[in-house]
This record gives sequence, C-alpha cells and structure tokens, in this order.
Amino acid sequence: MHAMRPTMRKIAPCICKNADVVDSVDRHSLGRPSADDLLVLLAVGRTGRFTSAAEDLGVNHTTISRRIAALEKSLGGRLLVRAAGGWELTDLGRQALAAAESVESVVDALASDSSGQGRLKGVVRVSATDGFSAYIAAPAAARVRRRHPDLAVEIVATTRRASRQRSGMDVEIVVGRPQVHRAEALPLADYVLGLYASRDYLRERGTPHAIEELAEHSLVYFVDSMLQVDDLDVARSIAPEMRESVSSTNVFVHVEATRAAAGIGLLPCFMADRHPDLVRLLPELVSTKLTYWLVARSEALRRREVAAVVEEIRDTAERERDRLLGTFR
Repeated sequence: MHAMRPTMRKIAPCICKNADVVDSVDRHSLGRPSADDLLVLLAVGRTGRFTSAAEDLGVNHTTISRRIAALEKSLGGRLLVRAAGGWELTDLGRQALAAAESVESVVDALASDSSGQGRLKGVVRVSATDGFSAYIAAPAAARVRRRHPDLAVEIVATTRRASRQRSGMDVEIVVGRPQVHRAEALPLADYVLGLYASRDYLRERGTPHAIEELAEHSLVYFVDSMLQVDDLDVARSIAPEMRESVSSTNVFVHVEATRAAAGIGLLPCFMADRHPDLVRLLPELVSTKLTYWLVARSEALRRREVAAVVEEIRDTAERERDRLLGTFR
C-alpha cells in the first residue's frame, strides 16, 4: 500500500472508526462541514479517483463515497462530477478544496519539527517518458529523498499524450504542447533528436553523407501504428524512404538496438551521446528539437511535497540543458 500523506495519516483512524457515528451536534444539519470530510475531498481532488484516495487514506471506497456525500449535504451542492477516467471538481468543489488545503496546512504546522519547518512526507506520483524518467526525474527524486527521507516518489515511465483527467498522477511530463482541461501546462525543457549508428554498423554498411543516402539504410524508431504523440511522428518527414528495422514503444530499446547494429536510430541526443560506440550522423541536416511540458492540477502544485519535486526536476533539467540539446562536450 502506498504511504499516506502526513495529514491524511493523522485523520485516517477518525475516518475509519467514526464513519457511521453522528456527533451529538449534527453539524451536517447546521451546514457546518466536517474537517475530516474536507480532507477526504482533498484526497479525491488530488487524484481524481475514489480508489486512489481510499488507498492514500487507508480506508475503503465506500467510506470515501459516504464522506463525499455527507460533505455535499452539508454544503448544499455537488462537489464532484463524473468525467472520463475519474472525477472533476465543480466550482463549489474547488471552493471546498481551498478550505481543505487550509485545514491541511494547519495540521501540518502542528506537526512541524523543532526548526519550525514541516518535514515532507507522503507520496508524489510522476508520469514521464522513458528517457526523461531515467535521466531527469529519477535523479531529481533521489535528491529530494535525501533531503526528505519520509517522502516517496513514484515514477511511471510511459510515452503518451497528457491525460484529459489527472487521475492518479500528481505530475505528468509529456512531449509537445498538451491540450488539457482544468490543469496547468508549463514548458519544461527542450531536447533534440538526431540520427545515430554504431561504429560496427558504419564499418559494415558505410556512412551516409546526404539525406538521399539514408534510403539505403533501415530505421530504428517507434512502432508507427502505436505512436500516440504527434510531435514524435517525425521520422517519415526526415527520411521517408528508410525501411523499418527494429521498432519499439520504448526508447531504451531504440538505443540498444542501434548499438547492436540493427540500423540507424533516431534517438534523443541526451541518451545516445552517453555511448561512445554511437556516432551521430548528418547533425547539420537532422536535428529535431522537441519540448517537454509539465502538466499538473493547480491544487497539486500547491502541495509542498509536489512543489519540491517539481522544483528539483526543473533544476535537474536546467543542469542537463546542454546534454538535452545535443551540445554537451
């Protein structure tokens, strides 16, 4: 089970034990929302899913549903509406969530250490492409963890468009400007794709010195029929006559297949340049610049633990700027 966020861990026993208990003063009938119910809404609002919220709080799905219903009754309106893949906050729900963040902030302040700074705890979930996950997100997460050992970072490596709903993820890193709803999309870093071949391959097949000569070679790249990201659909515009060789949905497979002399790979420079057995081809003619974008709900970005991870990811990307752009020496 995922570690619960700090505030949620404090309230979870209350939620579990008192789910069916009515206070001596019925605050719902008075229109006074329960602080516990607000924090349940906070968990749902951050993940977009009852199941993820239940897991974070250590309760069951039914308890989450009952708490949300009680909060809606006390506030006199719908807080959540069903959307594709999860739940979205209504206008009233966003107002209630802001109040819930204030409650969480107060509880966190009470739990601050002797220095007066609350220690970061809980789980931050990040989705990113394979290469970015390995070379940017993972080192960034490790540095945050050294400062905050009670904080866990989960990284889901996948190459896809930004989700229309932020279900289950605090932060997404995607390629190309995303079209998102009720979320912030921020440019994070540029990177460059180039053509590479292994030294063994070039000794056997010869080195192409012009775009036209690429037609004599095979391409290592994504599976065309399974590519979900429009900005990555660039191979055919570069060398439309190249035949497919080894293709994969995973960019690490592209790198290793290219190193194994399967063909010429269209690879991120920041990954390929780490291997001295790979040679970049036609750099003046083939240099495709793409952009990583960071996508997150505004309420997620306001969380201190998410903000810490995002800041470290930004700093890591900036330190790796030359490598990302293929100008590292």
